[in-house]
Amino acid sequence: MNNVIVVASGKGGTGKSTVCICLSVALVKQGKKVLLIDCDCGMRGLDIMLDIEQEILFDASDAVCGNCSFGEAVYKSKHNENLYLMAAPFDAENELSPSVFTQLVDTVKDNFDYVIIDSPAGIGSGFVTAAAPADRALVVANAEPTSVRGAVKVRNKLDTLGVTQSRLVINRFDKKLFKKLGFYTDLDAVIDAAQTQLIAIVPFDLNISVVMQRGAAGIDFGKHFSAFDRLSSRLQGILVPLELKGMI
Repeated sequence: MNNVIVVASGKGGTGKSTVCICLSVALVKQGKKVLLIDCDCGMRGLDIMLDIEQEILFDASDAVCGNCSFGEAVYKSKHNENLYLMAAPFDAENELSPSVFTQLVDTVKDNFDYVIIDSPAGIGSGFVTAAAPADRALVVANAEPTSVRGAVKVRNKLDTLGVTQSRLVINRFDKKLFKKLGFYTDLDAVIDAAQTQLIAIVPFDLNISVVMQRGAAGIDFGKHFSAFDRLSSRLQGILVPLELKGMI
């Protein structure tokens, strides 16, 4: 089972971490047990989004260094049954190597249906570590040229690392703004430029961002959370439409 998925983006600000959280919540709602691993060393934020910031005593580096057991570095979400988090080291100098991180994931992955890894933006050393244990990848991009260029770089780097099952998530899509800016003729042009097969389109919804920053993930996302339900289903091989009629 290809259950270890790295979520990456070529540049910051695409909403990659939000995609990680919302996808994980959607998988849990569909009966899956999910471990989120924050691999953004020194810039972790998933603990805030899950409202467990004050509970974090140990992180991934503590687990591999023997400061705690692997189980002690895994924290349960307050609002989502069967959703768990392993936090990234708070200090960048504690970044794990690809081989050590792979051993860590191999140790815990059999206890979960899915392991979702939040990679730091770009294709630096943190990205290489995050991608090392992955079976497949989601590349998150916005429908704008700089973001799409970054997606291509990420896809190419993933290929060199042996992660060849990559799919594109177009996030924060605003139909009116897309047409007004005119960077691309249509969404097909975005997909062609990204050189990655599309798996999901997530419409822009300010409420999702607000919920994330309030640490209320899983409580209320509004109508556009349905995009993550569809993404979750498509990841499991269930054939559902990319989008609801009229949303895109």
